[in-house]
Amino acid sequence: MENWNITADFILLGLFNHTGAHRFLFVLVLIVAFTSLVGNALMLLLILLDPRLHRPMYFLLSQLSLMDLMLISTIVPKMAVDYLTGRKFISPAGCGFQIFFFLTLGGGESFLLAAMSYDHYVAICHPLRYPVLMSWKVCLSMILGSWFLGAVDGLMQAAATLNFSFCSTHEIDHFFCEAPTLVHLACADTSVFEYVMYICCVLMLLIPMSLILISYSLILAAILQMHSNEARRKAFATCSSHISVVGLFFGAAIFTYMRPKSYRSAKHDKFVSAFYTIFTPVLNPLIYSVRNSEVKGALRKCMDQCTALSLD
Repeated sequence: MENWNITADFILLGLFNHTGAHRFLFVLVLIVAFTSLVGNALMLLLILLDPRLHRPMYFLLSQLSLMDLMLISTIVPKMAVDYLTGRKFISPAGCGFQIFFFLTLGGGESFLLAAMSYDHYVAICHPLRYPVLMSWKVCLSMILGSWFLGAVDGLMQAAATLNFSFCSTHEIDHFFCEAPTLVHLACADTSVFEYVMYICCVLMLLIPMSLILISYSLILAAILQMHSNEARRKAFATCSSHISVVGLFFGAAIFTYMRPKSYRSAKHDKFVSAFYTIFTPVLNPLIYSVRNSEVKGALRKCMDQCTALSLD
């Protein structure tokens, strides 16, 4: 097959065509993406401005919102411009940046969710030692570690993927550059890299999942030993939002990256990726705002202040 230069652009086939039904879905995706941007930006603003939310738990939550905000900004604007203009080209550098940020944010979020489960474990099982076990230094170390591990994974996979020679077929059957899809266009034998990439993805999912399961096993054991129904209710309420987010995140990620190759299809991969990158980020601020009384209180306070300013 004819090789092509690394400077040649890729072509993203996209998620939608130009039928009436797909135009409606495209508008729906834009509405969801805009809602996600507003929701996560508002969550960041509330945590920044309200002193009652200046605690490690909410600092971790602010990083989750920041990651979701960046994920939407990495994927959706390019997809929208391609669909509206019909120009579906993306440069190798642009493709590399999408792969890097997507994996950095996805890997970072998996470890951040593990850090949040540890925070809940300390708050429920060792409340008196919480200021020591979950100090600002520990919190900052977990956040920096999450970003670092995600960035290492993203940098390695982006650099290795773009190092291959690609063939004359340079159409990517996706709406953004994703390493597994791009590797399929390579002329060289990629079996070793695909195996290593699969192992990396499994580790980036299984290690945080194992930490989360250990934390919640200890939490469940502590809850079952509580004699007060009110204490049990508060403990379950503290964990329920995080468990919902963990289920959405890891469910989509496992379906995307840990399925056998024989069960994969481009169509399924695109729609699961759309759920993972567009719809999941909009649910996170909704879940935490609806189920968390302190976040709702901060939101009411902010709205009251805005109302007072408008009346003045």
